[in-house]
Amino acid sequence: MAKLRVALGQINSVVGDIAANTDRVLEALAVAEKSGCHAAVFPELAVTGYPPEDLVLKQRFVRNSRAAMEHIAARSGSCTAVVGFADNADGCRNAAGIAANGRLGGVYHKRELPNYGVFDERRYFEPGTGEPGLFQIAGVSVGVSICEDAWVAGGPMRELAAAGAEAIFNLNASPYHVGKPDQRLAVLRQRTEETGCPIVYANLVGGQDELVFDGASLVLAADGGVVAQAPPFREHLLIAELETADRAELWAAPDTGENINEAHPGLDGIEEQYEALVLATRDYVRKNGFTDVGIGMSGGIDSSLVAAIAVDALGAGHVHGVLMPSRYSSDHSLSDAEALCQNLGIDHRVIPVEPGHQAFLDMLAPSFDGLDPDLAEENVQSRIRGTLLMALSNKFGWLILTTGNKSESAVGYSTLYGDTAGAYAVIKDLWKLQVYAFARHRNQRAGRELIPEHVLVKPPSAELRPDQTDDQSLPPYDVLDPLLEAYVENDLTPADLCRRGHDPDLVHRVTGLVDRAEYKRRQNPPGVRITAKAFGRDRRLPITNRYRGEI
Repeated sequence: MAKLRVALGQINSVVGDIAANTDRVLEALAVAEKSGCHAAVFPELAVTGYPPEDLVLKQRFVRNSRAAMEHIAARSGSCTAVVGFADNADGCRNAAGIAANGRLGGVYHKRELPNYGVFDERRYFEPGTGEPGLFQIAGVSVGVSICEDAWVAGGPMRELAAAGAEAIFNLNASPYHVGKPDQRLAVLRQRTEETGCPIVYANLVGGQDELVFDGASLVLAADGGVVAQAPPFREHLLIAELETADRAELWAAPDTGENINEAHPGLDGIEEQYEALVLATRDYVRKNGFTDVGIGMSGGIDSSLVAAIAVDALGAGHVHGVLMPSRYSSDHSLSDAEALCQNLGIDHRVIPVEPGHQAFLDMLAPSFDGLDPDLAEENVQSRIRGTLLMALSNKFGWLILTTGNKSESAVGYSTLYGDTAGAYAVIKDLWKLQVYAFARHRNQRAGRELIPEHVLVKPPSAELRPDQTDDQSLPPYDVLDPLLEAYVENDLTPADLCRRGHDPDLVHRVTGLVDRAEYKRRQNPPGVRITAKAFGRDRRLPITNRYRGEI
């Protein structure tokens, strides 16, 4: 057997920044060349960033992408570069360029275009046709494929093996969700069993709007064993050696007898998810040109967790807490929030909302005359807070992070233009019970009470009326969250839920809240997706909708 040395360029591309993405590829390619690699493999659409969405409808954008690939080819040397880009050949194609010794030796066009979940590639790309993407790299017949090509049994990878591929390179922009790393590994092992070929799997890393890519690029041997794996959630150039059929013409890196392959063990479940939130938050802030964030700090569990994530993502000096007590705020709300800010090392300011609250009540008094106080008066307080946060954002250039969780968003337990006012929803894909688990995890990781224990044990409350608690408006979260998960993530109908033993009155009440809140969710800021079905790109229901699924 001979060894093929391969570099996997796990880079963090920025959508639309073709010049900077090209520089990232060339920098990694230069290191791969110096390291004696035969090939350097980069992610799907590494040149354009993923997903480019309607940018590829602009012909100039696609021409720029092709020109960037040709520039990479012109700069290539003996190490073959395999790079994802958007090609303008016979319609727009999701492509991989294969370049070495100063020339573009070939282009492969992705055949299988995903059109489910968060993917809608058939809107943008034409599928590849023609012969399988087989290329000679250092004397080895290497099959080139892109992302979804690997997920189809009997598909492009099997065709490559039948055509004589001795190894298969797979370029990816595979977004993270809970369970995705294990799911990928299982699929890739099916392909090694089907093809008998080792697989080089290069994946994108970084946050892009609602998506986060974990990287975790890897090399599998022909028997499905993990030869090498990159760490998740950070840029990395993984250099690995894989065994291929012994060929006399294969030029090889000097054989020192040293095993250079390293396999990162990965992260445990909650740590993996936490790091996804951190990376997504960091990239959303920085890729959109911001350095600092502002957070409305209530002393509650949601804002406390968001602040901790923001500090881990950006550093304490770039996070600013804003405490906005009202006439209904408890003493501990202020003291808990101040203790958290001190523990995290972030600055904070206190802006009481009472003057604005009373001014609004006075202005509304003639219109509300003779009517009992209700939700209208309560929500005025939340909207004042939203206005204050946005004023600070305008004045100081902060990006405002909102603090709503998935449970609240599901049932509409939020104030439109109030606590939903902001630019990025960090924990929008965490159920309330998960918020508590993540907060405890962060304290364990710190080895101290970073988030005050009182925040973790006190009853959650919006504090918009006297002695208010969430369970006055909602079922307890240990009852509510499993029901919401079944309805929202598993697409069960009320009838299905009742057949599974849930109380019919509770089912009717909760699912009705979810359905009526669709108009709110459409107006919420984007936030990171870490489940297989998040609000936003995944779950797309009509706002005007009378189907209730009760029969």
